[in-house]
Amino acid sequence: MYMRQVLSLSLSQKITKDIKKTAKIRGFDTVSGYVKYLFDLDKDLISEKELLNSVKEARKEYKQRKTIKAESLASLI
Repeated sequence: MYMRQVLSLSLSQKITKDIKKTAKIRGFDTVSGYVKYLFDLDKDLISEKELLNSVKEARKEYKQRKTIKAESLASLI
C-alpha cells in the first residue's frame, strides 16, 4: 500500500472554479482524479523537441528519396 500526499497549488479563484466544474462535467468524483487523469494523458504526449527531431529526420529522408508515394492514407495502413 502507498501513502497519499497532499499537493498544494496556488490558483486563482476562477481557475479553481473552472477546474472543479470541468472535473465534474468530465465525470470525475474528485479534482484529484481529474488531475491524475490529465497527468497520465501528458505522459503519452510527444515533446516539442521529439517532434522537431522527427520532422528533421523526415525531411532528411525525403531529400534522400527514401520516402514512398502512397495512393491514399488507407494504403499506408
